[in-house]
Amino acid sequence: MVGIAEYKASGQSVVAWCAENDIKPQQLWYWLKKEKPSSGEKTISWLPLDISNDADSQTSLLVIVGPIAVEVRPGFDPKLLLDVVNTLKHND
Repeated sequence: MVGIAEYKASGQSVVAWCAENDIKPQQLWYWLKKEKPSSGEKTISWLPLDISNDADSQTSLLVIVGPIAVEVRPGFDPKLLLDVVNTLKHND
């Protein structure tokens, strides 16, 4: 199935791209609108984080997002951190 990325990469107009790919223009417009966050929605940006398993390191990482702070210490459970982040993301 072709998608929004293919449309954007094509450089074609909506009408031309849809005709070439046998898709109704209204359907593409719907998905393009769904892709854009509405004016009231927050856009989430993630930064890469390199976590090494250095046993000599006793530092911790404090992650602050709005009013929420999470401290990550050496030996943390990565799955638990992911669960916490996903829970916070869905309850925002």
